[in-house]
Amino acid sequence: MIPLKSKQELQLIRESGKILARVMQRVKGSVKPGIATFEIDEIVEQKIREEGAVPAFKGYKGFPASVCVSLNEEVVHGIPGERIIVDGDIVSIDIGVNYKGYFSDAAVTLPVGKVSPKVKKLIEVTKRALNEGIRQARPGNRIFDISYVIQNYVEAQGFSVVRQFVGHGIGLNLHEDPEIPNFGRPNQGATIEPGMVLAIEPMVNMGSWECRILDNGWTAVTADNMPSAHFEHTIEIGDRGPLILTA
Repeated sequence: MIPLKSKQELQLIRESGKILARVMQRVKGSVKPGIATFEIDEIVEQKIREEGAVPAFKGYKGFPASVCVSLNEEVVHGIPGERIIVDGDIVSIDIGVNYKGYFSDAAVTLPVGKVSPKVKKLIEVTKRALNEGIRQARPGNRIFDISYVIQNYVEAQGFSVVRQFVGHGIGLNLHEDPEIPNFGRPNQGATIEPGMVLAIEPMVNMGSWECRILDNGWTAVTADNMPSAHFEHTIEIGDRGPLILTA
């Protein structure tokens, strides 16, 4: 049984999501050729703290930064550093916000300058897969109905879904039950109910779904070094369906 959030808890989670949406808008405008990934981290942390919140990722299980910045073949958990973003890169930005102990999580993948048509399609398909998954997050459906539609849509477009990393419940903690894989059979898993808050996050690879972890212990890259994209929203399950809290 997955605990449901109270009205008071939901209100604070919504505020967390609104803050994250504003932070994401700010950082999206800064991702340009010539910026170092550590500068993105500085922008994110400053904006979150200006909003009266705390970066949810910084220090989480030892993660050293306020944002995950993953480039090209990096799938997720990229650690900001001295690397300079250049024309033709794709940059995945993953941000978590802790507002008065209430959490939200969102991610977006951005093309920088001119990218190939296939890379552009990868980004568009991943974003669409997130939207397809969100549409399934309505009362009476099951968690794996979300998983199934994401996998089905992505594979029909000629790409693959990452299997090592999954979406999750969120709200009172950064990661809660249930896990939400981006693959699976429908009509499985917990029943979706009003009061649940979920972070749905397809990660989609151009080639194989397989990943490996770099020596830093955090950054996941595609096993075949082909590009990957990542989109995520935190959503609340309402009586009539899903409400996106981080848009």
